[in-house]
Amino acid sequence: MLERAIVESSTRQAPGLDITVVGAGVIGLTTAVVLQRDGHRVQVIAAERGEHTTSAVAAALWHPFATNPPERVNAWSRATLDELTRIAAEHPEAGVDLLTTREASDVVQLPWWAPSVPDLALEPGPHPLGAPHSFRFTAPRIEPSLHLPWLESQLHRPVRIERVRSLAEVEGDVVVNCTGLGARALTGDGELLALYGQVAIVEPGEIHLDVALGDERDESALVYVVPRRREIVIGGCVVPSPDDRSLTPDPERTDAMLQRVRAAGLRPGALLRARAGLRPYRSVVRLEREGRVIHNYGHGGAGYTLAWGCASEVSAMLRHGGAPADGCVA
Repeated sequence: MLERAIVESSTRQAPGLDITVVGAGVIGLTTAVVLQRDGHRVQVIAAERGEHTTSAVAAALWHPFATNPPERVNAWSRATLDELTRIAAEHPEAGVDLLTTREASDVVQLPWWAPSVPDLALEPGPHPLGAPHSFRFTAPRIEPSLHLPWLESQLHRPVRIERVRSLAEVEGDVVVNCTGLGARALTGDGELLALYGQVAIVEPGEIHLDVALGDERDESALVYVVPRRREIVIGGCVVPSPDDRSLTPDPERTDAMLQRVRAAGLRPGALLRARAGLRPYRSVVRLEREGRVIHNYGHGGAGYTLAWGCASEVSAMLRHGGAPADGCVA
């Protein structure tokens, strides 16, 4: 099972491949950490790192949002949930905490992602954001400003800043393509779509820091309230956009997001800042091998939710000779 592979990878004999991971968002860094645990010699190269990546903008609450296919997503999500739960217990410096999460619903039927959540349960009464029903579960919350540097600190080699023009020119026995939206230029993948997202970061005000709230019933009016250790992230939106869309946050959109949560009776504190990013969405996550290149991109709004599970599958591809290069998702 995927959730076992993460732990098992650290105990196998080192195969000793030279591997280059392209991309230093959460997908790239997590993949690099897992492959290094396998005993490979890993180098991460990226055009940007840390605060300059899309991963730095994410609310980063574990939740299978805007990603497919469901059966694979559930497996990857559960593996990631288990690993993040372990990290929260053993590495407080990694920026991972476990929060009670309440997800809004119009129906009492369990959502499609229920198999990946062991404690998911229907909660009596309406949801705080206005839905008639609410599902409660425990989810890891990741603070990007702590977690991305922590992942980098696990690597034996520092991230090398370099803009890749061609995957064929990248050195290594194996190249793992974790470039997110940048994969379109590198692969010509016409299925990859940029989904604009924007968040407002506020002081806690009167919002509790131990419960996260989400309402994705209508993507045109998406709402989530994700506490961090000292602040609250409020979002959001999902807007198909060109790759070169400005990432300067729209003040009117920020005001609208804050008004939605205030209208629900929540009282956030003062606005600290707003941020925007482009999610790399694909109809299905591309996790497959083409020759010496393994593609691992197109995770939509669920990079933090899928990172460890997908990294474990990359590890499995190398152990078992890889996936067929026929365009099929592994």
